[in-house]
Amino acid sequence: MKHIHFIGIGGTGLSAIARVLLEKGFSISGSDREASSLFNAISAAGAVTFVGHAAEHIEGADLVIRSSAIPNDNPEILAAHKKGIPVIKRADFLQELTAEKETVAIAGSHGKTTTTAMLVWIFDQLGLDPSYIVGGIVNQLGTNAHAGLGSAFIIEADEYDNMFLGLSPKMAVITNIEYDHPDFFPTEESYLSAFVNFLARVQPGGIAFYCLDDLITRSLLTNSALTNLHFLSYGISSDANYRAAQVEIRKGFPKFTLQYRKVKDQIEDLGSLSLKISGHHNILNAIAALAVVHQWGLPINEAMQVLSQFTGVNRRFEVLDTVKGITIIDDYGHHPSQLNTTLKAARARYPGCRLWAVWQPHTYSRTMALEEAYIQSLNLADKVLVLKIYSAREENPGYSAEVIAQALPQEKARYFSSFDSAIQHLLKYLKAEDVLIIFSAGDATYISQAIGKSLKQGSEAAK
Repeated sequence: MKHIHFIGIGGTGLSAIARVLLEKGFSISGSDREASSLFNAISAAGAVTFVGHAAEHIEGADLVIRSSAIPNDNPEILAAHKKGIPVIKRADFLQELTAEKETVAIAGSHGKTTTTAMLVWIFDQLGLDPSYIVGGIVNQLGTNAHAGLGSAFIIEADEYDNMFLGLSPKMAVITNIEYDHPDFFPTEESYLSAFVNFLARVQPGGIAFYCLDDLITRSLLTNSALTNLHFLSYGISSDANYRAAQVEIRKGFPKFTLQYRKVKDQIEDLGSLSLKISGHHNILNAIAALAVVHQWGLPINEAMQVLSQFTGVNRRFEVLDTVKGITIIDDYGHHPSQLNTTLKAARARYPGCRLWAVWQPHTYSRTMALEEAYIQSLNLADKVLVLKIYSAREENPGYSAEVIAQALPQEKARYFSSFDSAIQHLLKYLKAEDVLIIFSAGDATYISQAIGKSLKQGSEAAK
């Protein structure tokens, strides 16, 4: 097999697989409905890409890999079927992709991207040249994927469409579990079952790391299908195998001592570190990454020194700029808990500042199912702009997120159906020492870019 075609190549998951295969010497082509930043990046890396979908785009392909968001009547899918070219989803290809590597898979409802990136950064800086797939651009590496020469394949294990059931990892991490993706998992029970099935795929003799602080994740241990699995816990809890002790927040950034409990009464201090990324949640992400490193047998002191220099992942509490005293932050958060966590981290990092939350809801099904939780999370901000829902793979069922804006205090929240009207509102009312956070798993990053550009132009004009 030489030529693989991707339908939806600009997406986070497929662009990463395409990049790994390019580096391994495959011929890669792909299409997407628009030229996103990841689409442009994979094009620059050497893939032959097309904006829009057409039957002729698959010419010469030996295999077609499709995004979960692509409908069955896509012309490229129909053309492939007509020619007898296999069409699969990414879960069906992961075993082949990770073959002959020792896989570390990081799963969970929240935090898996940052935890994966932390682990990749440590392995990379320790000279192990891992293969990896991350759900975002690792700031200091400038990419979301790589085909390394080392033995490890570190991969973000996405639960949507049961992608992570295509993996058989040597080590697995569950960061936390909270119901999500109602368009694919109709009930909370079906969602939880997917994680049980994922853990059941850990190789014999492998290790599953789980966050002891998360009650739902802890409940998995009682499942009869997992009784033979070796579990190690991490968290702030005093009885965790890997624990953050002496936790401090200094100017919004965490510092802690990592302890290892091998047996009940035997506790070893592994060292202390400060993080360059904000938020209590990133303490847990760091412990998870370091627990994997420790069990892998790598020098933990060196790993902690490396991790203390980690600056994060693109669009995860990413501070873009400060213009006229206004701090502009991009965040990928699209679940109520993610909004909650980021807003609390912003409060700690920018005490006394007015917090603006500009939120682009992601999918109708999620917004409708978690409506009350969104209202509670957004209420943590001082000012809220609710945008039109980014439909992604869904049709509009006749629902608008305006109902969420209306449920918040009138002086706090407003609904905007267009980016331009939201931008004009922000430019009119933002002032020095405000913190502006744009929450979007869609295309609302346009707003952060436009605000930064306009504020800078205003500063130049004032000179």
